[in-house]
Amino acid sequence: MLNETNDAFLGNGDIEGILTELAVIRTNIVSELAMSQQRLDEVHANNRESARNLLHYMALRRNDLRSLQLRLAKLGLSSLGRAESHVLATVDAVLDVLHCMGRYDWHHSSEEVPVMDFLHGERLLTEHTDALFGASTTGKVRIMVTMPSEAADDYLIVYNLLEQGMDCMRINCAHDNAASWARMIEHLKRAELSLGRSCRVVMDLAGPKLRTGPLEPGPMVIRIFPTRDVYGHVTAPAKIWLTSEHFPHLPPAPASACLPVPSTWLGNLCVGERVTFTDAREDKRVLNVVEVTEHGCWAEATKTAYIVPGIILTNECAGSFDEQEGRVGALPSVDNFISLQQGDLLILTRDLKPGCQATYGKDGELLTPAVIGCTIPEVFDDVRVGESIWFDDGKIGGVIEKVEKERVLVRITQDHLKPMKLRADKGINLPESNLHLSAMTDKDIEDLSFIAQHADIVALSFVNSAQDVELLQQYLRNLGGRQLAIVLKIETRQGFENLPDILLTAMRAPCCGVMIARGDLAVECGFERMAEVQEEILWFCEAAHIPVIWATQVLETLAQKGLPSRAEITDAAMGRRAECVMLNKGPYVLSALQVLDNILRRMQAHYAKKCSMLRELHVAHLFPYGFDR
Repeated sequence: MLNETNDAFLGNGDIEGILTELAVIRTNIVSELAMSQQRLDEVHANNRESARNLLHYMALRRNDLRSLQLRLAKLGLSSLGRAESHVLATVDAVLDVLHCMGRYDWHHSSEEVPVMDFLHGERLLTEHTDALFGASTTGKVRIMVTMPSEAADDYLIVYNLLEQGMDCMRINCAHDNAASWARMIEHLKRAELSLGRSCRVVMDLAGPKLRTGPLEPGPMVIRIFPTRDVYGHVTAPAKIWLTSEHFPHLPPAPASACLPVPSTWLGNLCVGERVTFTDAREDKRVLNVVEVTEHGCWAEATKTAYIVPGIILTNECAGSFDEQEGRVGALPSVDNFISLQQGDLLILTRDLKPGCQATYGKDGELLTPAVIGCTIPEVFDDVRVGESIWFDDGKIGGVIEKVEKERVLVRITQDHLKPMKLRADKGINLPESNLHLSAMTDKDIEDLSFIAQHADIVALSFVNSAQDVELLQQYLRNLGGRQLAIVLKIETRQGFENLPDILLTAMRAPCCGVMIARGDLAVECGFERMAEVQEEILWFCEAAHIPVIWATQVLETLAQKGLPSRAEITDAAMGRRAECVMLNKGPYVLSALQVLDNILRRMQAHYAKKCSMLRELHVAHLFPYGFDR
């Protein structure tokens, strides 16, 4: 009866066609192992089955399966859409049913190639996740939290994060120093003992981050202004801290400005006195002295003023002329920037000589283009004319117009409603360039000694190739001692395109993981491709039974400002597809941790990787009786 029904709706000829197509795919999957046997032999015994399944998955995904999926779905069969963790078992299960439906005989030797069953693949991923992040009785997605610098001196920061569910402490070696890192880890150990919880320590190597060089100092000017209401009426004066220029003291409370002045002149000020001056715009202004302390004086202003070094402050109540006048000393420079808009020319230089703005003649003619340095000048040897370049996390885009020995000329191509500001120490991305940079810098090698002694996991930044992984593995072997787990941060286009090769190399060690570092990766691959790219990384890692960390800007506005966006909540829920979700630091990171933990627990009943779990739904019980009709 079953076969008669199938013959009516699909026809044995169609079943035969599907069988033929799927059999060819299976043959290619099996032959993949023979071609890659040497790579399999290099993989650690813990990962050999997983590496075999990864090779199966690569062979499967070399085909466009969309038409085949639809035809299988019409038969009520698996469309191969959940094959990642057990590829050959899925294909064989479909082939078995198809042969039965078509009344065909099919025998394949179990010795031909080992077949991983459905549950075993999932068990391997769970085991590898527990090995990397620590065992979990609930199966909840782990949460990793980046430590702020303050965690080195504030035990309660670490204690509260661990109490609220932090599973991994992340220390970014691009910030702070070994002494601070050691104190953070000591705080964690103390909190673990107090709470009876365990937490893994993850330390990120900084890697070769391309950044813009310094800029010429901006002008030394301070703008002070009172608080005004919507009508422009002053509701609170500006508070100015006057301190000795020779023995300066920080203001004891928040101040609108801090002005260094001569000690003798400062010592003659009294409460209630008026200090007059002419500001940088030639406007007459007044400061009223409201408090005198041992280390300085507080004054208030009710009008906006621009103050520069050398401005003369006059104490109208002082006796002699010398006591009346005091000059404002050196002030901090304003943070400088280069203003860029579509069509502008920007020169990147090999040296780190301070850069500067473009200059123009009276008629608006360009005299000299804007100039800025690059922190890793070696990239100049790898870039080519016509390749794209991005600055400041993709905010400013351009194309390389000319490559010279000591400089690269960039034409800004990205259009904005108003000019964009490029500052010093901002990231540079060259997604189309074949860069020959080592994944490890001299600083990374130095930091690795500390990491090997104190961390559980080392994260390798800007992984581009299998050779980068081999380099880290070699340095770890040279250090000896316990074997650290490795997390590979995929944040470049090269790293993404070389992912299968990178994974197989990482699997030579007993324990490894992958971080989807979506910040640089979005710039490298294009923001519009980010969703597609992160899906592919998740699929390849699931096929290799390698745990994934979902990172970058998770609940970012909640951690920074105290209130998440709607889109961020959805993004955090998507983190359930990974084995760990990373939070970055921020004033409200504890709230972000609580919200994230809640979201992940709720989604646990609905999703397992990309498979929807059909949990009973409360809303379904409301129809039709739960509504007023």
